[in-house]
Amino acid sequence: MNRIFRNSLFILVAGSLAVSCADYNVTDDFKAEPDPSFVEPYKEYDPVNSYIDRNQYPNLTLGATLKVSEFNKQELAHAAAVTNFDNVAFGTSLMSGTIINDKGVMNFLDMKDLLDHVEEIGGEVFGSPIAANANQADGWLNLLTAPIEVQVDAIEDKSVDYTTMEEFTGTAKSGKPSIEKGYDEGKNALKVPKRAKVYIVEGFDVDPLGTYTVTFWAKVDKDETVICTFSDNKIKEGTNDKKFVIKAGKWVKVVVEATPAEGATEGYLMIEGNLNSLVYIQKVEVVHNPDNHRPQTEQEKKDTINYALNAWCEGMMKINAGRITSFDLIDEAIDSKLELENGMLDLKHSTSQIFWQDVLGSENYAPVVSRVANAAYQKYEGDPALLKFFISETGLEDAKRLESLKYWINVWDNNGAKIDGINAKLNLSYSEDADKQAANEAAFNTLLDNLASTGKLIRLSNFDIKYLDATGVSVAAKDITEAQRQKLADFYAYAIKCYMNKIPHEKQAGICKGNMADTAEPVGLWAIDNKSKDWVRTATYKAFCDALSGK
Repeated sequence: MNRIFRNSLFILVAGSLAVSCADYNVTDDFKAEPDPSFVEPYKEYDPVNSYIDRNQYPNLTLGATLKVSEFNKQELAHAAAVTNFDNVAFGTSLMSGTIINDKGVMNFLDMKDLLDHVEEIGGEVFGSPIAANANQADGWLNLLTAPIEVQVDAIEDKSVDYTTMEEFTGTAKSGKPSIEKGYDEGKNALKVPKRAKVYIVEGFDVDPLGTYTVTFWAKVDKDETVICTFSDNKIKEGTNDKKFVIKAGKWVKVVVEATPAEGATEGYLMIEGNLNSLVYIQKVEVVHNPDNHRPQTEQEKKDTINYALNAWCEGMMKINAGRITSFDLIDEAIDSKLELENGMLDLKHSTSQIFWQDVLGSENYAPVVSRVANAAYQKYEGDPALLKFFISETGLEDAKRLESLKYWINVWDNNGAKIDGINAKLNLSYSEDADKQAANEAAFNTLLDNLASTGKLIRLSNFDIKYLDATGVSVAAKDITEAQRQKLADFYAYAIKCYMNKIPHEKQAGICKGNMADTAEPVGLWAIDNKSKDWVRTATYKAFCDALSGK
């Protein structure tokens, strides 16, 4: 068996975390009460990050990824992170899509709690992407960029005067309407039979966004109700058909407020449902109010998005108070297919969502975000000498994708952006097929060489490696053998050593683990015991320690 984190031995002591490992008692202010017992073979290993030679590798750090809610519990995952890693990243948990609701209210409570605690224990946080296409406050951005309300005048669509009409030439879905001559004081009227369905007005264009008012004057011999349908939209009251009341004995003004059904092109009002009395109609008038909104102009939308960016950065950096010094500036901006005229991949664009680059302009995307974020950072106690901005991107093992990223970084640099490094999101796997594994290793080495050629700080994130058998099927954590686990650990060690050797020491910005413990796949430094839920050190833990120490 391996060394474990005991699931039941984590407690909060005087505001500091108590970590359940005996030789962690000397780590800063942490205590373990009571001390657990350990079993071989990994008992002799210290916390993982203690194996980095800080003199030889002054910029190399080891990071872990957690959810804010998981970290703030200050339980097992928290203990593993703060004991074995230099910094913690929180992925989407600190992005605007999590913090800002649809009305623009920003909730930084969890962020403040974690930053206060991290500051108390002397830890560090790697900042989540400031701007991205995914996990953004889409509801808020849509609200801000919605069409602007303007004053509009009502439009007269149609007027029908049956008092002077000699013959009914309109549409009847059922029944036989006719003109009753001299019905009232010598004036004619449209006569609608019982149980008929008659268009009392029609033949006008429909504004799909308009709000219509149809007014008609009706008379009946007995109290009656009618049901109205306007341009395929039957008027409802709750879930039932609305009944319009017509009292007997006098002309009654009936007002119908309606909108056309979606996709309707024919303008009309049909009445039906008169079971007790004939209905006589004298006049019908149709007017509508056009949609009283107009799209924002390009300049208005740009001003709005700049306001949103400033508000987001102001709020976040105020809570940060200079404590987070390294951030992903923008995340996964490169498209996978769209190309520029020069053959480079374009940025992502959208017609259904608000993408920052679509409003700010592709060439000004990073410059604007970095300027606004930098200003807010310095406004709220941030030391500009410590601030680092990274461009995070996935799929960089693809040569064209990496070349495209380098192209865009060069464009942004020339336009005044502050870009210090690249955060390469990895998607690594180990294969039992020797040829495939040789290709995996070659691809990883090529990636590192290409990253090193940028001259930027290089950070590797999502450093999880899947285990594939010879047929390409993923091996689950519950099924992996010790021999397979060792092969996986050896590849972890190989990858770490390649990074340490190929990326210049002064350009190493660290490696960030995607998952500290196994998920459904055996990606962790710890396995999780099915019964006790203890975290059990694996061969990968040892591989990290040995590789970081230079063995």
